[in-house]
Amino acid sequence: MNFNLQSMNPSSSFVATRDQALSVFNHPFSQSHSFLVSNFKNGSFPSPINTHTRRPKTHTLFTTPKRFQPITGCLGERNTPAKALRQILESPGAHQGPACFDGLSAKLVERAGFQYCFTSGFSISAARLGLPDTGFISYGEMVDQGQQITQAVSIPVIGDGDNGYGNAMNVKRTVKGYIRAGFAGIILEDQVSPKACGHTQGRKVVSREEAVMRIKAAVDARKESGSDIVIVARTDSRQALSLQESLWRSRAFADAGADVLFIDALASKEEMKAFCEVSPLVPKMANMLEGGGKTPILTPLELEEIGYKLVAYPLSLIGVSIRAMQDSLTALKGGRIPPPGSMPSFEEIKEILGFNSYYEEEKRYATSKYQLYADREGSNAYSIQRVRDDSEQRGQSPQDPVVEVITPDVYTKYGADGSRDPFSGIWSRTLRIKITGRDGFEKLDVRVPAGFLEGITNIVPALGGVNLKALLDDAAEEVGGKVLLDFNDTMGDRIQVFLE
Repeated sequence: MNFNLQSMNPSSSFVATRDQALSVFNHPFSQSHSFLVSNFKNGSFPSPINTHTRRPKTHTLFTTPKRFQPITGCLGERNTPAKALRQILESPGAHQGPACFDGLSAKLVERAGFQYCFTSGFSISAARLGLPDTGFISYGEMVDQGQQITQAVSIPVIGDGDNGYGNAMNVKRTVKGYIRAGFAGIILEDQVSPKACGHTQGRKVVSREEAVMRIKAAVDARKESGSDIVIVARTDSRQALSLQESLWRSRAFADAGADVLFIDALASKEEMKAFCEVSPLVPKMANMLEGGGKTPILTPLELEEIGYKLVAYPLSLIGVSIRAMQDSLTALKGGRIPPPGSMPSFEEIKEILGFNSYYEEEKRYATSKYQLYADREGSNAYSIQRVRDDSEQRGQSPQDPVVEVITPDVYTKYGADGSRDPFSGIWSRTLRIKITGRDGFEKLDVRVPAGFLEGITNIVPALGGVNLKALLDDAAEEVGGKVLLDFNDTMGDRIQVFLE
């Protein structure tokens, strides 16, 4: 690459063209170093700065990278999910990561204060397909579910990439797909197809050569994508072959460029210690399979002492969800609803799902007209909210009548279409909708032209299933007022509709 630094103007913080700058800053430096174009002086580079210690370090400009990480330099360094995950890997302690299976479970993990989470192929297969983790779920389904999960949270997510869904070329496609889906990391294993949960019977793995080639393909896919996704290399050879084979494969995966090592289904604390002594500079992941897996369940402190960095809990969320649904269904079958302590209130559910945040943001885009809609912020589901319009700013009195414009389906059987006297029949009548709360207080009392029907259901959604046209047909010729409807809705409010 020819790049004449002498052509730069030392007095300017950025005089190189964009292409020139990118040719330098997209070079794959070690992830722990960065520099700015503004630091060019007299056509020479300063020493890169270690961003953790802030001490200058001496490096050749175009050295072979230890880990690929695109640096945008003066164009702004991206705070990617992978970068956030790498910061977790560099921080002290063992870090817990529950396994989620959809957007809601991921949200709950984040709300609970965890720094990151995993996706579990076992749980996604169960929740999405209702099938066991025995190779039924496909790459496309896992990517689709993963994208919904990563978009639901701001914490980094490590995706279960199974065995890459084929040979080395399939592994590359899988890695690139997971990068596009927003994953911070991907777990790749050495099982044959169809693969299955590592703690179940009959595990089989591919050859050493093919297993290592999968990790090399993943590293190549990362470089080709300009990403820094964290590659977690997993081997299932402990149960399929032997402990010694799993340790050999872990060393080979580290040499091939894996960022994190993972041996599934280790059978004792001693085996876990032996694993953590392999390639000591590469972080290790532990899998605490709840409810009876092959690996002993240890506390985070115990795992940290052994040498683990990441700790996965694959079944907690899906497991308790299954039991909670079973208990709820048993209650419903017995004619009861689940007890209050077994489920959040409706208000809590809305808060978890983001209804309140949605309503606050929605206010930013409110139109400057008078609008009729349900009051979402109170218990009155039928109130009319008045929104300021330009007439008040022109000095019009706030006491001036509010004009409500409704554009619904038009009931034309009587009048309005010229077939009958347009000043008689239903178009000369008015519908009065009155709602009285179960506490006796009036919530709503409004009148609309009887020919407009859709506007009524906009006011009172509970009338959506009522055939108002048939009621109007029966009452249109009657003189005087008539009660068309009088009932209590599911909230206990009394709803009355009169034809006047």
